[in-house]
Amino acid sequence: MKKTYDIFGEIVYSNEVTFKNLDKKVTRVVELLSLSNKLVATAESCTGGLLSELITSVSGSSKIFELGVCTYSNEMKQKFLNVPYEELKTYGAVSKQVASSMVRGLKKISGANICVSVTGIAGPTGGTNEKPVGTVYIGFIFEDVHFVRLLNLCEVSKSRLEVRKCTAWYVFDILEQILMEDLENE
Repeated sequence: MKKTYDIFGEIVYSNEVTFKNLDKKVTRVVELLSLSNKLVATAESCTGGLLSELITSVSGSSKIFELGVCTYSNEMKQKFLNVPYEELKTYGAVSKQVASSMVRGLKKISGANICVSVTGIAGPTGGTNEKPVGTVYIGFIFEDVHFVRLLNLCEVSKSRLEVRKCTAWYVFDILEQILMEDLENE
């Protein structure tokens, strides 16, 4: 898979993500979580539970997977993750602000060491000029570090499956980087 980015920068992906190489990436992340005795939790919207499914497909994941919640509607984002109504109204569900609130809400209810939120437009419909299909925001909390990344997959694919797979790849790639760095610093 071709990629160009750094953890704090812009990202461009090719559309060469397959479930085979994604499964290998997820297995590696589960191993790293286990080695570091860290728990992970997910709050998903446009990926519809794919992150949770991938994690739990790996043997031993029960030791590292704390919680997975799929809050597809705005009402459920508010109810379960305490995303403010005004934020949803002002910025929309697909926004940096909502991804940030989702991951903070997830951290509060799960207590996991690493929390990830995903909100975006998987397509093939639903996009606008301002937020085209493939616009995805991902929130991360690792210990005391909190950040949100914008994934611009509109140039990669308009396929719903490809948007979801590329998002999952990005999430697990970042988690692998974070965990590797954390283990090296111990």
